[in-house]
Amino acid sequence: MSENIDDLRYIRSTMEKSSKFLTLSGISGVAAGCVALVGAMIAYKIVYDSLSVTGSMLTDLFILSALVLILSVALGVYFSWRKAQKSGVKLFNGISFGLFRDGGIPLVIGGVFCIILLHNDCPSLVAPTMLIFYGIALIGFGARSYSDIRVLGACEILLGFIAGFIPQSGLLIWTIGFGLLHIIYGAYMYLKYDYKVRKK
Repeated sequence: MSENIDDLRYIRSTMEKSSKFLTLSGISGVAAGCVALVGAMIAYKIVYDSLSVTGSMLTDLFILSALVLILSVALGVYFSWRKAQKSGVKLFNGISFGLFRDGGIPLVIGGVFCIILLHNDCPSLVAPTMLIFYGIALIGFGARSYSDIRVLGACEILLGFIAGFIPQSGLLIWTIGFGLLHIIYGAYMYLKYDYKVRKK
């Protein structure tokens, strides 16, 4: 009986590995969170050094957000590549491309919508929009990767709604969502998945 259960567990594990992207590194979440915190510190300086909301300030914040996103993605790819190398699997395959496609669509739509908000002088709604669309993307990621990602996505969406009701605290809530939550989630994922692999 126990042998049959072990066989079923092995089959389930094999099927999961072949259909899901499991090389996402917890360290990448921590790194992304740290990048977001540094970006938030710079953003606070840009905002509070300005006497009023100007086009130049919004442009600076948009460029800063883009740099934070690019660096976070680059670090995520790097640490996931390292994990894939240690696990003896390919980082880029049909599953990972499907993951990036499913999660990338809401990110692109959210990014375009943020540009529309800025164009129509609604900068206070940019932070809530970023959090909500990012959360939707994470829930999409969770379908092809670790299901825990969906919890993080739900938390990001919730924070986005809160930021929408109190837009004056948008930057603070953005910092919590992209900075603090990423660090907590990344550390949790590392201890739950990566650390066990490293100990073997």
